[in-house]
Amino acid sequence: MSSIPASSSTVSVHGPDSEPHSEVAPGEIAVGVVIGRASEYFDFFVYGIASALVFPRVFFPFAEPLQATLYSFAVFALAFIARPVGTALFLRIQERWSRGTKMTAALFLLGTSTAGIAFLPGYARLGAAAIVLLALLRIAQGVALGGSWDGLPSLLALNAPRHRRGWYAMLGQLGAPVGFIVAAALFAFLHSSLSADDFYAWGWRYPFFAAFAINVVALFARLRLVVTHQYEQQMGQRELQPVPLRELFREKGRHVLIGAFAPLASYALFHIVTIFPISWILLYSGQPIAGFLMVQVAGGFLAIGGVLASGVIADRFGRVPTLGALALAIAMFSGFAPTLLGGGPLAQDAFILIGFLLLGLSYGQSSGAVTRNFGSRYRYTGAALTSDFAWLIGAAFAPLVALGLCAHFGLAYLGAYLLSGALSTLAALGIHTWLKRREAQD
Repeated sequence: MSSIPASSSTVSVHGPDSEPHSEVAPGEIAVGVVIGRASEYFDFFVYGIASALVFPRVFFPFAEPLQATLYSFAVFALAFIARPVGTALFLRIQERWSRGTKMTAALFLLGTSTAGIAFLPGYARLGAAAIVLLALLRIAQGVALGGSWDGLPSLLALNAPRHRRGWYAMLGQLGAPVGFIVAAALFAFLHSSLSADDFYAWGWRYPFFAAFAINVVALFARLRLVVTHQYEQQMGQRELQPVPLRELFREKGRHVLIGAFAPLASYALFHIVTIFPISWILLYSGQPIAGFLMVQVAGGFLAIGGVLASGVIADRFGRVPTLGALALAIAMFSGFAPTLLGGGPLAQDAFILIGFLLLGLSYGQSSGAVTRNFGSRYRYTGAALTSDFAWLIGAAFAPLVALGLCAHFGLAYLGAYLLSGALSTLAALGIHTWLKRREAQD
């Protein structure tokens, strides 16, 4: 991570005797952020790809392919519904015990549920019980993901040099394309190397085992950072501690709402270029799925470049203007996205590559662009719940809604879905700017 200047802008942390205890550098915090997000997103995309590629056949063989995929995407959405519940539950655990206890329990639950899916027999052996167990394990994943919030992105944002906040803000967002690249490449390798019978019988389970192992490694890497005395002290000095949810919504409820809608352009695009197109290619295109997954892997590298570029652009022009400009770009993309996806293989590949580049540019600054409105006291809890609600509103049902609408009414609805996300972002940013001006006048 040579691009992260770990030696700059360190923050002194003092012990009880007011003597310097150690220094915490933004680069060191960034390492924890990147490790944590990359492991979570790998787990996230392993399930997401399987929900389009594997689960319709393994858990819903009794339904027609389209209907089976819609059932699978409905189960996929359960984690996003459960995520705010997990955040609230594990914040209470942190208040009662500690941040380390909360993270250990959350990531243990995430690993257990992921491994449980790897061992879960399909519908052919368990019948409807297999679907029920899959849904329960998916809900457990959502609860665990909500509970895995460690506050490091907020600490990084507060400790980052003022003129480089956009750069440091995008570091945690790198976890999404990195996690997708590894997950998609692994599925592409297995799908191309095994016979169809072997892949659907046992080959698809290996990525879930890998996700479990990565979660274990990431748990120890993150605990090494967040439970140390200097980090606990720095979290306390920055007031990055849980607050009662009732108090948060009473004092900062409007900012939770604005923060949930501000990144919707990016979040709507998120599953439209990652999960949804896999189902569309399987159902309505003759492209080999392994080759298409590798095109998505190439798109993932474009997204990494976009995320990195977003940090430079945001530091030059500001995070909110950058997010607004990218929302306009996604609105423009929505106009010709249906034509590209409905075209031949070259047009479909162009849809993926352009979409991933826009995703990287917009997603790089989508997290925390308006969280400064929470202030110090409410930032820890507010940032966690804002992210949960943004995922729920913008991404949870994207594959289900997009596939259902496009299959029954045409690909024009894909453009309408993306446009709605872009308009939501622009409206939220407009309200955010208006509130800031009004508060400055008061």
